[in-house]
Amino acid sequence: MYVGIDVGTSMVKAAAFDAGGRALAVESRPVRLDIRGGHVEQDMEELYGAVADALGTLTAALPEPVELAGLTGQGDGVWLVDAEGRPVRPAISWMDGRAHEFVDAWLASGVFESVFRRSGSAMFPGCPGPVLAWLDRHEPAALDAATTALYCKDMVFQRLTGVRATDVSDASMPFLDPRTRAYSPDVLAELGLAHRARLLAPVSDPVAIGELPSGVRIANGPYDLPACALGAGVTEPGDGLLIIGTCLASLVATDTLDLDGEPGGLHISTDRPGHWLRAMPAMVGTAALDWVLTTTGTDVTEVDSLLDAVEPGAGGVRVLPYFAPSGERAPFVDPALRAELTGVSLESTAADLIRATCEGIAYAARHCLEAAGLTGSLAVCGGGTRSPAWMRLFADVLGRPLRIVEGEVGARGAVLASAARHGVPLDVAAWTTPTSVVDPDPERAAFYAKGYEDHLARLGAARGAAPAPTASTAPTASNHPTGKSK
Repeated sequence: MYVGIDVGTSMVKAAAFDAGGRALAVESRPVRLDIRGGHVEQDMEELYGAVADALGTLTAALPEPVELAGLTGQGDGVWLVDAEGRPVRPAISWMDGRAHEFVDAWLASGVFESVFRRSGSAMFPGCPGPVLAWLDRHEPAALDAATTALYCKDMVFQRLTGVRATDVSDASMPFLDPRTRAYSPDVLAELGLAHRARLLAPVSDPVAIGELPSGVRIANGPYDLPACALGAGVTEPGDGLLIIGTCLASLVATDTLDLDGEPGGLHISTDRPGHWLRAMPAMVGTAALDWVLTTTGTDVTEVDSLLDAVEPGAGGVRVLPYFAPSGERAPFVDPALRAELTGVSLESTAADLIRATCEGIAYAARHCLEAAGLTGSLAVCGGGTRSPAWMRLFADVLGRPLRIVEGEVGARGAVLASAARHGVPLDVAAWTTPTSVVDPDPERAAFYAKGYEDHLARLGAARGAAPAPTASTAPTASNHPTGKSK
């Protein structure tokens, strides 16, 4: 019996698996986000209590003892704790936007690009570099009082085991040198944080291990994005993973470290030296759709029927899905970018808005996957996979088959990482078998290829870097896959 713990942004989960990777039981607990004025924080005690409760309830109901546990969780943000792992102040979430002033200044001064060339990480307001800089300026007493500036799962691991450590995946943003797999003094100095270096947790390479209070062995890490890649079987160079969750994360496995080109996304170091995940974690995924559903008064159970009721192109309605209050971070960084809805008239329906949003998110995913270098197979996981109609839309927009991997993929990856660390043999192929495969429709894929060109043109105009789209690139009735308008 194996248990994976996934400490998410809005939900904590503990999942039990048998030796063949079959999910046997899941316990989940919601956790709150405190969102106000661009600040997004979490109560660490509430979150840790949710972990302890979910884990305790799950293990108490299992018919057999647990042999091994693995831990993963949300990345980025800053979780300030004392020597016992207890909070010094509320955690600042990866969704937080307060440090945009630092990102703006570093973009203008060249520090942003310099850090990317050293670390492979394109900073955004909610990552530790800007957040620590903000705290150093506005709340220095909190940093003085803290022993460690941890990541979410590292805080949980310290509370569970007493071990103070992070791993190479979490440390990848933005302080780790991906070549040496150690913190870069140059990056700390460029960000004005050299005097706070003591706050960074020791990087455990390979991942740290410990014991739960029950005596069960556990390993810490990697964080949720690379854990999902492991759980989906994405390890060969060129293969990719799309996580359709609160954020929209695109990852491609690579054995080449390329720090040229426009700074964007990050290079996540993995448990194998010389192998990375080229990650493009866009800020908003299902959160954008949730906003539109709430705004239109539509229940999530209606999404599939509404998507099927509207033709591709959404009656001319188009959405640039950049809804995050901190702008966008992949495959480019633009803290000022906001969502745009165009082509809306009194004839537009809620279904048009919903389909246009789903199409816009899929276009953003294609942009990220292309920038990440996808050449092989593509696995898909996350809450968005629960919508078959949206998965068909994604396959059409991406123009490639989707290997749908359902279940607790992050928790599954955490178990696989722990098993590898502890030398416990598991059948990885069996643990990562896709639930289904969704193939694109050729006519719709051709239609969406033109729609994608239009998306890029409109995005360029919104960023002030390209002219507005022309009629030749925008989908119309004449190039609609059904040959008709709505």
